[in-house]
Amino acid sequence: MANSYLNRTPSSAGNRRTWTWSCWVKRSLLSSGTQTLFRVGQNDQLRFNSSDQLDWYTNNASARLITTRLFRDSNAWYHIMAVMDTTQGTSSNRMKIYVNGVQETAFGTSNYPSQDFDTDVNNTTVTGIGYAPLTTNEYLNGYLSHVALVDGTALTPTSFGSTDSTSGIWKFKSPSGVTWGTNGFHLKFENSGNLGLDSSGNSNTFTVGGNGRQSLDTPSNVYSTFNPLFKSNSLPTGGLSNGNNTAKTNGADSTWRSAFSSIATPPSGKYYFEVKWSSGSHFIMGAASAPTLSKNNFKDLTDASYSGQYICLYGSNWYSNGSNQSTYQSGISLASGVIGMMALDRDNNKIWFGVNGSWGGSQNPATNTGGQSLPGDLDEFWNFGISSYSNSGTGEYQANFGNGYFGTTAISSAGSNGNGSLFEYDVPSGYYALNTKNLNTYG
Repeated sequence: MANSYLNRTPSSAGNRRTWTWSCWVKRSLLSSGTQTLFRVGQNDQLRFNSSDQLDWYTNNASARLITTRLFRDSNAWYHIMAVMDTTQGTSSNRMKIYVNGVQETAFGTSNYPSQDFDTDVNNTTVTGIGYAPLTTNEYLNGYLSHVALVDGTALTPTSFGSTDSTSGIWKFKSPSGVTWGTNGFHLKFENSGNLGLDSSGNSNTFTVGGNGRQSLDTPSNVYSTFNPLFKSNSLPTGGLSNGNNTAKTNGADSTWRSAFSSIATPPSGKYYFEVKWSSGSHFIMGAASAPTLSKNNFKDLTDASYSGQYICLYGSNWYSNGSNQSTYQSGISLASGVIGMMALDRDNNKIWFGVNGSWGGSQNPATNTGGQSLPGDLDEFWNFGISSYSNSGTGEYQANFGNGYFGTTAISSAGSNGNGSLFEYDVPSGYYALNTKNLNTYG
């Protein structure tokens, strides 16, 4: 998260010439200043720069690699490794970067340290994860998983990942057979009460600060968030926060702003989503087809002037392709402070809207009772979404795609049928959170 961090100061030095850093990261905010993966003291740092390149330096930046490649995928996890071995005779072998199992070789800047140079890593100097201690902080805005340092060994990526034999995708594997060394550590973040707990056996535990929290979103199961790459009538700069699960509008902004799920539902399966209307004056929740979202002039989910495929609830009325149909169901109305629910059935191509645990009347997604039919081409992928504006103060809308939080506040008590995901209310039987594991279930 944007103000969270972990730090530790080793009590004794380890191998400052040879070490391996590994982490999995899912970015949230792009092209926004420097965002740190790790920094040790003043002289060693691996980070994303404001141009979304990987930038790794040591020796007060006299030795430095800056990738030509940009890292702008905010919907997937990257596996990033930095391998230092200054004992190597060939200079280009002293610093290596690997991304998703493949060594980076294209650099805009490539300056290497002198042979046998001692870095600050594994020295008795403060180590920061997700921020830069001793400087202007430079927080990471995103998710981290399985952060590891191996003291004294230059490893290859196969110690932390493997290539899936079917898909060819680089995937996480738990490290085994690793000699961690004096200052080595492995942070799994599996203990919600102590996110800095070291599982390597070294007990090199980190202090945790800020509002960081455990997420169910992992390299092995990627959860949907709002998509920051969707630019049509987008939210203002900084309009997405909390790992892209909170959407905000500017105050006194009478232009409709939209945010949609980073994962689209295929033409099969059943999916569930919650969103809390925290503040603001106008709010819509619904769904739109992927081709509709690809149009640059798409405005909002009630725009009758636009030709597309979309359906939504606005107040107590439901709209189809921008046309006001009628009152949805008695007792179902969006208002500030309520938690909205949506159940999207792609097997029968229907959608249900609910609020605060009720679907209204005899409506029941689990038994295919009631609901509204999706309009248009039913072979398309569809996304959950919101449209909003606020002419009376800042509008804020907090999504729960199954991680169990509205903004930074945990759900009050988990409903049933979450199938491992955490929602405020009971998930209709047969419905699932929108994540890659559940997409594979229906594949």
